[in-house]
Amino acid sequence: MISRRHFLKVGGLSVSLAGLADSVFSQAPAKPQAKLETLSAGVKPLGPEDYANRVQKAQKIMADHKIDGLLLTGGTSLVYFTTVRWGVSERTFGAVLTRNGAPIWVCPAFELERAKELIPQGQEILAWEEHESPYKLIGGILADQGAKTGRLGIGPSTSAFVFYGIRQDAPALDLVDGAVVTEGCRGVKTAKEIAFLDLANRITKLAYIEGFKSIKEGMSQRDLSAAISAAHQKLGANGSGGPQFGPGTAFPHGTRVPRALQKGDAIMVDGGCSVEGFSSDVTRTIVFGATSDKQRKVWDIVKKSQDAALQAARPGATCESVDAAARKVVEDAGYGPGYKYFAHRVGHGIGMEGHEYPYLVKGNALKMEPGMTFSNEPGIYIYGEFGIRTEDCMVVTESGARLLGGLPAVGIDKPFADK
Repeated sequence: MISRRHFLKVGGLSVSLAGLADSVFSQAPAKPQAKLETLSAGVKPLGPEDYANRVQKAQKIMADHKIDGLLLTGGTSLVYFTTVRWGVSERTFGAVLTRNGAPIWVCPAFELERAKELIPQGQEILAWEEHESPYKLIGGILADQGAKTGRLGIGPSTSAFVFYGIRQDAPALDLVDGAVVTEGCRGVKTAKEIAFLDLANRITKLAYIEGFKSIKEGMSQRDLSAAISAAHQKLGANGSGGPQFGPGTAFPHGTRVPRALQKGDAIMVDGGCSVEGFSSDVTRTIVFGATSDKQRKVWDIVKKSQDAALQAARPGATCESVDAAARKVVEDAGYGPGYKYFAHRVGHGIGMEGHEYPYLVKGNALKMEPGMTFSNEPGIYIYGEFGIRTEDCMVVTESGARLLGGLPAVGIDKPFADK
């Protein structure tokens, strides 16, 4: 048992960790444990200066790519740049970032007062009545910036009807993909954002440790999921873990076929939580009861594959080279070729969304930069038998990469390191 308090200090974030059990998983009765404590209570949220820095970075990228404006409608990127959460509907609402100044908003007139509650004070809002075109307003924003025939970047999550509406009602504009701006900003995290990710991943791992204490023969997947969710809550985050038992673990994202836990079953849990809008993504695979030689062998291969991906991740390395490093270990061990057993890419970007740009996959020649964050999740899936996946998130540093949240997997019988 960890008898003293541990402290996670990353990028100015300081939180304490409560005492934990001697072991993560044991068939013996659990010893009385210290009460789980929230780890998120002292987290300092992002402030106005953080959002201003994001907009300034976007404006620099826009200038570099000769983009005069960027349209953001409801979705994660709108929240990222403006703090405003707004549902997607048939009525166009959003913000236009220009190369200078604060965002300019386009809003249905009947929603104006609600919008004023969300939009930072002092930012311009252009309202349109039900019979009017919001797309002409968008064209007018760029015209007022001296870019009547300029290039308007369209945010990646923008609905198609908005794109076609602008093309019809503001035909002088050159509509281009705005992903170069949104992904260029969101793909590289700041120290504060990395601290949120570190804590989110730490909380999920501690929640798994707590949830695994409830494992017993005959339990349902829902039972284990509930225990992990409850542990997340006690640790100060809304989170979950989706378990699969036995042959269901061979389905990378699970099967709908329920199963009561039996001796010898592999148990795969994949889940996460969010801290200040930044997500964790953690998978662990263990075995209930005696572990077979084949289960142990496959687990060891997957762990070596994950280690190879971590070693390959560094500034200047291509995203596809990290996938290749992990895949080579699996194929060299006889579980190939290609996607035959290792059925998916080795990782995805992670931040405000669980899966986001950039992706660690063959064909992606994007070079890594410090501050990029990814899942690292190789797996081997043998239908009719079992699957093994080990997943931790990682951040690219100046000298290489490190896992987020600590507590790496050690063995199939020890899914988390002691600290």
